[in-house]
Amino acid sequence: MKTNDYVKYLTQTVVKYADQPKEDRMKSKEVRKAEKPPFLFRWFGILPYALMLFLKRKR
Repeated sequence: MKTNDYVKYLTQTVVKYADQPKEDRMKSKEVRKAEKPPFLFRWFGILPYALMLFLKRKR
């Protein structure tokens, strides 16, 4: 991808974001936060997360 194409893409993305109403931006931000995987899974992989689930289920 050429530099000119990249600048064009970035400009379009920023303009599209800026044209959205504030409420829509806040809603999409909340949706992205809700879809994030849990902290342990995100930072340390699936093993600590699986261990935590196993220990919770055992109780």
